[in-house]
Amino acid sequence: MPADFHGKVVLVTGVGRVGQIGHAVARGLGRAGAKLLLADVNAVGLADRVKEFAAEGIAAKAAAGDLTQPEAARAAAAAAQSHFGGLDVVVNVAGGFFSYGPFTAVTPDILDRELAVNFKTAFFMCQAAVPVLLARKGGGGAIVNFASIAAVRSLMHMAAYGAAKSAVAGLTRALAREYRDAGIRVNAVAPAAVRTADNVAQMADSKTPFVELEDVVHTVLFLASDEASAITGEIVPITGKAY
Repeated sequence: MPADFHGKVVLVTGVGRVGQIGHAVARGLGRAGAKLLLADVNAVGLADRVKEFAAEGIAAKAAAGDLTQPEAARAAAAAAQSHFGGLDVVVNVAGGFFSYGPFTAVTPDILDRELAVNFKTAFFMCQAAVPVLLARKGGGGAIVNFASIAAVRSLMHMAAYGAAKSAVAGLTRALAREYRDAGIRVNAVAPAAVRTADNVAQMADSKTPFVELEDVVHTVLFLASDEASAITGEIVPITGKAY
């Protein structure tokens, strides 16, 4: 049975750019009936996504801000409350891959950027969203974070990125345990390289098979839906033919 999000409010981060994972996930949720609160640092891209989704009949509002800062995360959660009266699901897609090379070549600036964009965005957004999720119809809801296959399996030359995504996995398990009795489910997906325009351009010479965007979207929608009501604290690899 396809996931049904009619009557639910979903906050999705990292949706500013067309063809990327956040864009595809938000579109999939909207087409499944969700009302969307879109959060990203890219204000122009957010405005374009709202127009795009409105043309499809999808209700969407935007909250632009730097989610590596707690104030922006709190503003996004508050926007879901003010526009739609609450929040049922959070999907933390925001992230990025900035370093590939030997461990000894990782500079403090690179490490700080990997941790900020990949871990702090998820941490602060979860921290801001949990009170809003708990206030919705007596509590409950779902959070889906984005880890990476680099957090699950050893990969060469990805120490900083893998460490940041491993922190996302740890956060996911900790929150699942802490909010289990409150009815908030917290899971993460751990994709291998996903077929996006950026990844295809950056990995043009690579023979590594890509994971298809549709497979990522389907997995996220399942974990966010009531169909996954018995699943929490899990890190779900999405590897396709890559492993």
